[in-house]
Amino acid sequence: MTAWRFIHTGDRSPAENMALDEAILTAHSEGIVPPTVRFYGWNPATLSIGYFQKASEVDQEAVAKEGIGFVRRPTGGRAVLHDKELTYSIIVAEDYPGIPRNVTDAYRVLSEGLLQGFRALGLNAEMVQLASDEEKEKYASAGSAACFDSPSWYELVVEGRKVAGSAQVRQKNVVLQHGSILLDMDTDQLFRMLRFSNEKVAERMKTSFSKKAVAINELLRAQGKDAVTLGQVEEAFRREIAQGLGVELVEDSLTQYEIELTNALVREKYGTDEWNLRR
Repeated sequence: MTAWRFIHTGDRSPAENMALDEAILTAHSEGIVPPTVRFYGWNPATLSIGYFQKASEVDQEAVAKEGIGFVRRPTGGRAVLHDKELTYSIIVAEDYPGIPRNVTDAYRVLSEGLLQGFRALGLNAEMVQLASDEEKEKYASAGSAACFDSPSWYELVVEGRKVAGSAQVRQKNVVLQHGSILLDMDTDQLFRMLRFSNEKVAERMKTSFSKKAVAINELLRAQGKDAVTLGQVEEAFRREIAQGLGVELVEDSLTQYEIELTNALVREKYGTDEWNLRR
C-alpha cells in the first residue's frame, strides 16, 4: 500500500494555518515531500473567508470584540468560523494515480474518506451531487456570507443538511483541498460577525443557514446518542480518509524547508492586511 505523510500540527494561528497548507503544497510540487494529509486546529478561534470574498462582508469590530482571529483562505467559498472542529487538508499532485483531472470528480474522490468518517461516527451521511436544478435549489445559499450556506460540487449531507465545508485550489500542478468538520457550531456568534443590510435580513439568513447546516454533535444528540470528542473524530477521520484514498497514512513532521517557508508566508502574505483585506 502506498504511504502518504500524516501530520497533526495542533492549534496554530490563522496566518500560520493557511501558510502551512501553501508551504506543504509548494514542497510537494518540488518533490521534497510526499502527498500529505494534515489535521489542525485554531488558536484563537478564527473566522476565515474565501479567496474571492469581499472583506467588507465581515464586521471587523465584531470579530475583535468576540476575540476571534481573521484570515483569507487561498481557496474559494464563504466565511467559516473555525472553533469546535477538526480542520483537515489533503495535498496531492494532479497527476497522482486515481486523482481525476476534472475538479468536480477530484472533489468526489478526495471526499470519500470524509463521507465514511461521518458514517463511522454513526451518522447516515451521503454525498449529493449538485447536478440537477432541483438539487442546486435545495442546497443553494439564500445569499449570506456563511460558507455552510453555500453549495459545492458535491455536498456531504445528513438528513438534507450540510455537515462539512470543503474547498479546493490547484497551484503548481498540485491539488489542495481543505475543510471543516464541525463538532459543534455557534451560529449566533458567526452571524454576529457578518454584515447585513438590516437586522431583519440577518435573522432571515440565520434561520435559513440553520436549516441547511448542522454539526456532528447536534445530530448525535437528536438521535439520543452521546456527543463525540475531538479525539474520537480525529481517530475516525484519519482511519477513513486513509481507507478512502487507498493509502497508508504514516505519521511524520514538517521539514525545515516547510517551516521556513511557512514563516515567510506568514510575514509576507497571510499575516498582512494587504492579503486579508485585499477585496
